[in-house]
Amino acid sequence: MPNFYDGTKLLSLKDINGRTPEIFMCTTNRSAGKTTYFNRLVLRRFINKRQKFGLLYRFNYELDGVDEKFFRDIQGLFFKGHEMMAKKRMKGIYQELFLDGEPCGYAISINSADQLKRNSHLFSDIENIVFDEFQSEQNHYCDNEVTKFISIHNSIARGQGKQSRYVPVYMISNPVTILNPYYVSMGISTRLDPNVKFLKGAGWVLEQGYNESAAQATKLSAFNQAFQNDAYIAYSTEAVYLQDDYSFIETPKGRGNYVCTIRYANTDFAIWEFSDTGIVFVDYRVDKSFPLRLTVEAEDHKLNYVMVNNNFILLQKLRYYFEHGAMRFKDLKSKDAILHALSF
Repeated sequence: MPNFYDGTKLLSLKDINGRTPEIFMCTTNRSAGKTTYFNRLVLRRFINKRQKFGLLYRFNYELDGVDEKFFRDIQGLFFKGHEMMAKKRMKGIYQELFLDGEPCGYAISINSADQLKRNSHLFSDIENIVFDEFQSEQNHYCDNEVTKFISIHNSIARGQGKQSRYVPVYMISNPVTILNPYYVSMGISTRLDPNVKFLKGAGWVLEQGYNESAAQATKLSAFNQAFQNDAYIAYSTEAVYLQDDYSFIETPKGRGNYVCTIRYANTDFAIWEFSDTGIVFVDYRVDKSFPLRLTVEAEDHKLNYVMVNNNFILLQKLRYYFEHGAMRFKDLKSKDAILHALSF
């Protein structure tokens, strides 16, 4: 018998400060049932408590057919006899959802954050938000997506005579990369370990799930067996992060010599050379007094820093170490920073 996802444990957790979280994140291998669980959750809350919900998408074109996308699977499983429809509002900027003719929620897009902010009063009755696919498999995000995401939530939460209401967000995804913009912004990227099941932060909790029955069903598919050696099959069945390669994530032994500081994505990284083993190591133990400081991108450029592409000799040296497998990294974030530096 299939064993589908159950979010009871996740929803029972307090955050790292012992408070009720407002962001609940869930990642599992594909077909585990997490979307079904949370869609069913918010619709039942509407039926039982008349709590309206918001469905959050990334781009406006994703709102087309939203009633079908949201309701089709859960209708046959849990809501037989009910009907759902959607109506476009504000020339399609958002869509209003109706269950059996009664308004029950809204479908909105992150990329419409500015228009939604100017009309935030329209969404002041949203009590829950479902954000499916918060990690993009194609790395296709909105410009300044996290900022727009925050803006939308703040616009919704300031209604009903309150400056900030409690409006929980259920963020669902397959594991794509721990360097996704949400993990980076919330400081999850540097804390998350592949073996961690539950992780807590200020205002958020995260579950990394694995559904064995979904994995076996996917593996036994004749179609997927034809591509059993493809990395995407491992991603969809084993709950491994699609874009992450954990090779060379380790700390070398011995004492290293400081080489330079490299700044990327508003973070400083320390470059160390271990001459005894011929290894270059990247971590966060920055020597702020060391004079050689490089930046990867123009927006990170600060006083006393120079662009990395202006230091050709050092860049060539680091490329040599990398190409010969002689670089090690504290974590994926530090690895990503050096990959960007070496791409110049």
